[in-house]
Amino acid sequence: QVQLVESGGGLVQPGGSLRLSCAASGRIFEIYAMGWYRQTPGKQRELVATITSEGSTNYAGSVKGRFTISRDNAKNTVYLQMNSLKSEDTAVYYCNANVQVTATPTVQGFWGQGTQVSVSL
Repeated sequence: QVQLVESGGGLVQPGGSLRLSCAASGRIFEIYAMGWYRQTPGKQRELVATITSEGSTNYAGSVKGRFTISRDNAKNTVYLQMNSLKSEDTAVYYCNANVQVTATPTVQGFWGQGTQVSVSL
Protein backbone atom coordinates (compact mmCIF):
# COMPACT_ATOMS: atom_id res chain seq x y z
CA GLN A 1 0.00 0.00 0.00
CA VAL A 2 2.66 2.49 1.09
CA GLN A 3 6.42 2.16 0.63
CA LEU A 4 9.14 4.12 2.39
CA VAL A 5 12.56 4.13 0.76
CA GLU A 6 15.53 5.44 2.70
CA SER A 7 18.87 6.58 1.32
CA GLY A 8 21.98 8.43 2.42
CA GLY A 9 23.53 6.11 4.98
CA GLY A 10 27.18 5.15 4.98
CA LEU A 11 30.51 5.33 6.77
CA VAL A 12 31.73 8.64 8.13
CA GLN A 13 34.47 9.74 10.50
CA PRO A 14 33.66 11.22 13.91
CA GLY A 15 32.76 14.87 13.54
CA GLY A 16 31.49 14.33 10.01
CA SER A 17 28.04 14.78 8.51
CA LEU A 18 25.47 12.69 6.66
CA ARG A 19 22.04 13.45 5.28
CA LEU A 20 19.37 10.76 5.24
CA SER A 21 16.32 10.89 2.97
CA CYS A 22 13.11 8.90 3.06
CA ALA A 23 10.57 9.06 0.26
CA ALA A 24 7.04 7.73 0.67
CA SER A 25 5.01 6.42 -2.25
CA GLY A 26 1.89 4.39 -2.94
CA ARG A 27 -1.74 4.86 -2.01
CA ILE A 28 -1.23 7.99 0.05
CA PHE A 29 -4.15 10.23 0.90
CA GLU A 30 -2.34 12.22 3.56
CA ILE A 31 0.85 11.88 5.61
CA TYR A 32 0.78 13.04 9.20
CA ALA A 33 3.81 12.80 11.48
CA MET A 34 7.04 11.42 10.07
CA GLY A 35 10.15 10.47 11.96
CA TRP A 36 13.49 8.77 12.25
CA TYR A 37 14.35 6.00 14.67
CA ARG A 38 17.53 4.00 15.16
CA GLN A 39 18.49 0.59 16.46
CA THR A 40 21.69 -1.15 17.45
CA PRO A 41 22.11 -4.90 17.98
CA GLY A 42 20.55 -6.09 21.21
CA LYS A 43 18.77 -2.82 21.90
CA GLN A 44 15.26 -1.54 21.34
CA ARG A 45 14.53 0.84 18.51
CA GLU A 46 14.72 4.39 19.82
CA LEU A 47 13.30 7.69 18.65
CA VAL A 48 15.72 10.11 17.02
CA ALA A 49 13.44 12.86 15.75
CA THR A 50 9.88 13.46 14.58
CA ILE A 51 8.16 16.17 12.58
CA THR A 52 4.46 16.91 12.14
CA SER A 53 2.85 17.86 8.86
CA GLU A 54 2.87 21.48 10.10
CA GLY A 55 6.62 21.33 10.79
CA SER A 56 6.74 20.98 14.56
CA THR A 57 9.77 18.95 15.59
CA ASN A 58 10.87 16.80 18.50
CA TYR A 59 14.34 15.40 19.17
CA ALA A 60 15.98 12.88 21.43
CA GLY A 61 18.21 14.60 23.94
CA SER A 62 21.28 12.81 22.62
CA VAL A 63 20.96 14.39 19.16
CA LYS A 64 19.49 17.80 19.97
CA GLY A 65 21.66 20.55 18.50
CA ARG A 66 23.44 18.14 16.13
CA PHE A 67 20.63 16.63 14.03
CA THR A 68 17.92 18.46 12.08
CA ILE A 69 14.75 16.86 10.76
CA SER A 70 12.83 18.45 7.89
CA ARG A 71 10.26 17.43 5.30
CA ASP A 72 9.02 18.32 1.85
CA ASN A 73 5.30 17.68 1.83
CA ALA A 74 5.05 18.09 -1.94
CA LYS A 75 7.55 15.24 -2.38
CA ASN A 76 6.31 13.12 0.55
CA THR A 77 9.89 13.09 1.77
CA VAL A 78 11.50 13.48 5.17
CA TYR A 79 15.16 14.29 5.76
CA LEU A 80 17.60 13.96 8.63
CA GLN A 81 20.69 16.16 8.55
CA MET A 82 23.24 14.71 10.94
CA ASN A 83 26.21 16.85 11.95
CA SER A 84 29.02 16.38 14.48
CA LEU A 85 28.51 12.63 14.32
CA LYS A 86 29.79 10.48 17.15
CA SER A 87 30.63 6.79 17.33
CA GLU A 88 27.55 6.28 19.50
CA ASP A 89 25.38 7.43 16.59
CA THR A 90 26.29 4.21 14.77
CA ALA A 91 23.05 2.31 14.14
CA VAL A 92 20.53 1.27 11.55
CA TYR A 93 18.27 4.25 10.96
CA TYR A 94 14.60 3.68 10.13
CA CYS A 95 12.09 6.06 8.65
CA ASN A 96 8.51 6.06 9.94
CA ALA A 97 5.40 7.71 8.55
CA ASN A 98 1.81 7.85 9.75
CA VAL A 99 -0.30 7.67 6.63
CA GLN A 100 -3.96 7.80 5.80
CA VAL A 101 -4.17 5.33 2.96
CA THR A 102 -6.37 6.35 0.04
CA ALA A 103 -10.01 5.30 0.43
CA THR A 104 -9.61 4.28 4.06
CA PRO A 105 -10.59 6.25 7.17
CA THR A 106 -7.72 5.09 9.36
CA VAL A 107 -4.13 6.23 9.84
CA GLN A 108 -1.50 3.50 9.72
CA GLY A 109 2.16 3.48 10.61
CA PHE A 110 4.68 2.38 7.99
CA TRP A 111 8.41 1.71 8.24
CA GLY A 112 11.27 1.84 5.82
CA GLN A 113 13.78 -0.97 5.39
CA GLY A 114 16.52 0.82 7.31
CA THR A 115 19.84 2.33 6.32
CA GLN A 116 23.15 1.73 8.09
CA VAL A 117 25.04 4.68 9.54
CA SER A 118 28.53 3.89 10.79
CA VAL A 119 30.71 6.48 12.53
CA SER A 120 34.31 5.34 12.83
CA LEU A 121 37.92 6.33 12.10
